[in-house]
Amino acid sequence: MSVDPRRPVVRRIGVHQGRIVGVDEELDGVRARRVIGLDGACVVPGFNDAHNHMVLFGMSRTEIDLASPPMRTVEDVYAAVAERARTQPPGTWIIGSGYDQNKIGGHPHRDGLDAVAPDHPVWLRHTSAHMSVANSRALSAALDGAAVPEGGKVATDPDGRPNGLLEEQAQMLLRRLRYPFPEEQIVQAIGAASAQYLSEGITTCTEAGIGRGWIGHSPVEGAAYQVARERGLLGVRVRLMVASDSARELDREPGLPPANGLDLGFRTGFGDAWLRLGAMKIFADGSLIGRTAAMCCDFEGEAGNSGYLQMDAGVLRERILRAHAGGWQVATHAIGDRAIDVVLDAYAEAQAAQPRPDARHRIEHCAVTRPDQVERLAELGVVPVPQATFVGQIGDGMRAALGPAREPWCYRQRSFLDAGLVVPGSSDRPVVRGNPLLGIHDMVDRRTQSGAPLAPDEAVSPLEALASYTAGSAHAGFDERDMGTITPGRLADLAVLDDDLTSVDPGRIKDLRVLATIVNGDFAYQAPDVAFDDA
Repeated sequence: MSVDPRRPVVRRIGVHQGRIVGVDEELDGVRARRVIGLDGACVVPGFNDAHNHMVLFGMSRTEIDLASPPMRTVEDVYAAVAERARTQPPGTWIIGSGYDQNKIGGHPHRDGLDAVAPDHPVWLRHTSAHMSVANSRALSAALDGAAVPEGGKVATDPDGRPNGLLEEQAQMLLRRLRYPFPEEQIVQAIGAASAQYLSEGITTCTEAGIGRGWIGHSPVEGAAYQVARERGLLGVRVRLMVASDSARELDREPGLPPANGLDLGFRTGFGDAWLRLGAMKIFADGSLIGRTAAMCCDFEGEAGNSGYLQMDAGVLRERILRAHAGGWQVATHAIGDRAIDVVLDAYAEAQAAQPRPDARHRIEHCAVTRPDQVERLAELGVVPVPQATFVGQIGDGMRAALGPAREPWCYRQRSFLDAGLVVPGSSDRPVVRGNPLLGIHDMVDRRTQSGAPLAPDEAVSPLEALASYTAGSAHAGFDERDMGTITPGRLADLAVLDDDLTSVDPGRIKDLRVLATIVNGDFAYQAPDVAFDDA
């Protein structure tokens, strides 16, 4: 499946120096140095995850897996921490990630963690990454003489004692104890993530936030990606979003408006086909399942809680205006409809003040989008970046947070397409499992882990879902001339599947196998039991 509407199906693909040079009859009479038969397998453009956290995922592979399954209760989490405490020297950090309070009956508590790991600092990240739990040893170090950052909360018991839960920007109190992470640790995490991505048919991804702030791992995190590439550990193409905390006001010629960016003025687009600067990442609000997203109405069953912005609305507006003035594509994390309103207003103001053709600003997640906001996204040419994978894996928690009246607005797909928007495919991994075939399945199926339908009218066809994870993601990253379709002139980045996902029973899409992944015309991955021979 080519995802090129001019020629939807191709049988032969010619590759030269990493690019597709012809297909089917265009290759008649052409002699090839090597001809490889794929034994009737289905070839699609390489998958492109438009929003993931590559380093965070790579690091999580050495941490305690707190996802559900295997975790069923808070006691399961305590047991996993106790087991790790038995194998690590006293005083060393115990890190876990992936727990969901909606699935285990609540957040772990500092006292429970103290009981099982009294001699270790413990840091457990929520699956959304928008909150964390710490035991007393870690919490006392985090809170020692430090003020709670704006846009974050330290949760307390009824008596006012911190219970170990840190929300949003308050996580910076913990992160400062570990930040910056060693370059070698980041490099190894990139390599581990890259190997996993290739096995899933991913050939390009966008790293959704590097550098400073609560999402980054080092002020020089970009250098770790260069090192990984130099060592041959980076097997997929990466677009690097720069966290806005890493930007500063630029020294510019007199008369120009204030602008934020990186020293030397590098901005979106700098780099090459393998490693390139993407958008500037800004956080507007928090998490839907964590109930910290900035909503226009209260969360279901929580009177008085409509979430909050991670910074003052005026500060957020100024960050967006200055990033736009600096020539950046802006990618703002906005989940709640109140946050989306603030971001759309700022994007409109930025373009009115300094018009820029095809700025292609993005809203990451764009999770709870009212009908009027869908229309405005289209009017402004903003790219929504939803994660259909959330529907199947954390959708029950999202339904509970929204209630039936707002559920139809949740993680839209169909409405965006019908409004004329180009929708990329992405996972936000490691928030959920990131296999693109799971994401494509969820775009089509729209059912939660419990089997409940979530906004079923937002379902799309298998071909539309495939187009999102290929051509749609290429568009979101200004890469549509180089990737996203099997078309002469495009990079030879391909995924080889054991069946055609557009024609199998939709329930089978998630179970399809990636037999091989081709990057730049070369086999970057082959399944262990697969060997393609010369034809």
